[in-house]
Amino acid sequence: MSAEVDLSPPEVPEATFLESLLRYGLFLGAIFQLICILAVIFPTSKGYEQEETESNDGKVTEQLKKPKGLAPQIRQKLKKESKKKR
Repeated sequence: MSAEVDLSPPEVPEATFLESLLRYGLFLGAIFQLICILAVIFPTSKGYEQEETESNDGKVTEQLKKPKGLAPQIRQKLKKESKKKR
């Protein structure tokens, strides 16, 4: 009954190049995901917001310069042409 018990750690083979590459790739992927999540949670800098409002102001002035009466006329012509085709 006095059997010897082997308490030595099991032999684990060394990791191959692909296994270590996969391990580090997973770590980098996890870090990238954390950075993306933090970018969504925390607000952006105020410099970006100022640039965005400036670009929106430019779009508003361009829209004011365009005549608005042309779009309904084009739609009416398309409707009449589609009725004629029936």
